[in-house]
Amino acid sequence: MPYRLALYRNRFLAWDSALCISVNKASHYRAIRIFFRLISRLGDGVFWYTLMLAILLTQGESSIIPVLNMACAGLSGTLLYKWIKGKTLRPRPYEIHQDIWLTGRPLDRFSFPSGHTLHAVAFCTVGLFYYPQLAALLLPFTILVGMSRVVLGLHYPTDVLAGATIGGLIASLFIFL
Repeated sequence: MPYRLALYRNRFLAWDSALCISVNKASHYRAIRIFFRLISRLGDGVFWYTLMLAILLTQGESSIIPVLNMACAGLSGTLLYKWIKGKTLRPRPYEIHQDIWLTGRPLDRFSFPSGHTLHAVAFCTVGLFYYPQLAALLLPFTILVGMSRVVLGLHYPTDVLAGATIGGLIASLFIFL
């Protein structure tokens, strides 16, 4: 890798780590830690599966295609993010930086990309395509899921950005197929 490129890469990674440490300091406050643990737990799938069930129950037969698209986007997201994590093997921030408090439960060993964020963005994007009236519920929740991953010390900001990008791409694929 050329010297200049390596220098920019190192600066970028230092910025990513510094931002991660800064955001993670919010978890030192009990109320914030509890709130983001709840958001993260709901983002494990509970919120999204409940949403899909509620859509099926309230919208009937017309909701089958939207819910199937959400489910397929979720399954594809799981397969893709597990494959990427297996290739990148990026350690979680709390394993590298003493300054980061681990205040959440990791579901797997590696950090890149954030699977919670990937799924939140994928489900949110597909959901909003079919039901834009849910924006006031889905958009804030999706943003909070992404934030929770850094606040709880489980991901770097770039893990969250990558997860969001991949989730958006997966959702777009299922919407336009």
